[in-house]
Amino acid sequence: MTRFLVKRLIGLFFILLGVTFITFILGYFAPGDPIKESMGDHFNPVLWQQLRHSYGFDLPWYQQYLAFLVRLSHFDLGTSFHPQQRAVWDILKDGVPISVELSLWGTIVMLMMGIPLGIITALKANTWIDTLSMGASLILYALPSFILAVFVQVLVLWIDKSGVGWPVSGWGTPWSYDWSNIQYKIVPILTYGLAGYAYYARLTRTTMLDVLRQDYVRTARAKGLHENIVIYRHALRNAVIPLITAIGLLLGLLVTGSFFIENIFSIPGIANITVAAVSQRNYPVIQATTIMVAIGVVVGNLFSDVLYGIVDPRIKSE
Repeated sequence: MTRFLVKRLIGLFFILLGVTFITFILGYFAPGDPIKESMGDHFNPVLWQQLRHSYGFDLPWYQQYLAFLVRLSHFDLGTSFHPQQRAVWDILKDGVPISVELSLWGTIVMLMMGIPLGIITALKANTWIDTLSMGASLILYALPSFILAVFVQVLVLWIDKSGVGWPVSGWGTPWSYDWSNIQYKIVPILTYGLAGYAYYARLTRTTMLDVLRQDYVRTARAKGLHENIVIYRHALRNAVIPLITAIGLLLGLLVTGSFFIENIFSIPGIANITVAAVSQRNYPVIQATTIMVAIGVVVGNLFSDVLYGIVDPRIKSE
């Protein structure tokens, strides 16, 4: 297992290095001068030169990239253009816990709905339960998440106008779960789960159906094993491998996987910060968000690799 993990870590390190290089180069060659634009009508050539020097823009690109890597090695995401000279992490630190909380609970809801439903529909294949469940899942799968979020918010507004007094936007205190905070969180979390559960339900159904047709499952049933043992010990363990891949990617997007929902419900996560950074050409913030996504995906893939080795020990030797 140690050799297996070391090989994966080396590969993932180079992937992360490639992502940082592409992210830096895109910002370096992007058109326009963000410092000049941030100064607007108050442009001053002397101040402009000073700011370029303070950000290191007067250095060759390879020196800028090396300085960028050195800062990252010290967990320094750089300094922002808007507002000037403010650390990027100071801008993101309040939004990241909120985005992680929303995505984490939404992911749990998504998997708790999708995987059991996929198992049930596979066992009830070609019955009315299968048809009804997969039909509803297909509708939700085809519906964009921002459309679903708008529909849900309209419903919440209707409930709020009826006198219930349910909040329609905001988030409350991060990681606090008294009733006043849960009222803000429950609707966005359920919306996040509904927006993605259909994919996992259909994936679980497909993989379970494929495994249930295998000879070893028929042999286990012929030996007289209890149906629950056949389903959960033999079939599900082999069907879960494709799910691990999807779950690993999902875990990698915990920080940034809820952009549309955050925007629609006015949740103060990193979505609004990132959208504002794009419109302002605030490249340090954009780069920081991209790198956080890359790190999340890399860690999610590593988590998937570890689970592969646990579920199927033969993978450790590959």
